Amino acid sequence: MTGATRPGRAGIVDAHHHLWVRARHPQTWIDPVTMAAIDADFEPADLAPPAQAAGVTATVVVQSIASDTETVDLLGVAAEDTLVRGVVGWVDLTADDVTERLGRLQAARGGERLVGIRHLVQSESDPAYLDRPDVRRGIAAVGAAGLVFDLLVRQHQLPMAARLTRDLPEVSFVLDHLGKPALGSPELAEWSRELRSLAASPNTTAKLSGLVTEVPLPQWTTDDLRPAVEDALDAFGPDRLMFGSDWPVCLLASSYQRWVDTLAELLEGQDGADQASVWGETARRVYGLEAS
Repeated sequence: MTGATRPGRAGIVDAHHHLWVRARHPQTWIDPVTMAAIDADFEPADLAPPAQAAGVTATVVVQSIASDTETVDLLGVAAEDTLVRGVVGWVDLTADDVTERLGRLQAARGGERLVGIRHLVQSESDPAYLDRPDVRRGIAAVGAAGLVFDLLVRQHQLPMAARLTRDLPEVSFVLDHLGKPALGSPELAEWSRELRSLAASPNTTAKLSGLVTEVPLPQWTTDDLRPAVEDALDAFGPDRLMFGSDWPVCLLASSYQRWVDTLAELLEGQDGADQASVWGETARRVYGLEAS
């Protein structure tokens, strides 16, 4: 890691990556032409070499499709794999028995590793999806079950996300990929304002993840990502930010190690304690991860 202070013996937490075997859980969102780099299966044995080479000692695997069966399988992975310490899974938020469904997941093998729930809000056509009473009831149930709710939203959905976090202060929220900022676009100024509105809710944290695939250039530089990372540091503070690789999706634009090195460069101005927050302490606290 160039220029960063390693977070001591505890090591780095990768708070956001995926795993999939397409024969069991088809990833229909992957375009085999434009996404050829990830049109493959990705299992724990594929993750371990690049993650451990970067100093990662614990990870949080995140759902990639709307399937509770996928979540059960990911919990099974976490039960066996010493690197995967947490699972952000999926449940039908609108189901009448969402509390019972969450209970079944927590009772499943590896269920103690369930730390959060996520829904693919970025793909919802309803512009008021997170304002819906049935959805909010489900998210409230997630919080009541002691779980975090990961917000996967696009830039234009940030105002809706901010309303949700204000209206459900008892739920802990994590913003994935900083809300997918429009890097290199005039719209980035609007993103910055909306990000700060969301960050005003003290029950929210955010992941420095998924940025390399938001640069509208075939070749990106550290400076292309700097505005988003600096705005996030200013809005949330290091103690409310966490590192995530977004592996294997990051492979569309970067190797695992390159993103780690890039973030290290972007964090050079932070002191050791603040860097340690981003590299692991925030994720351990927010997701309640066991010591790694």
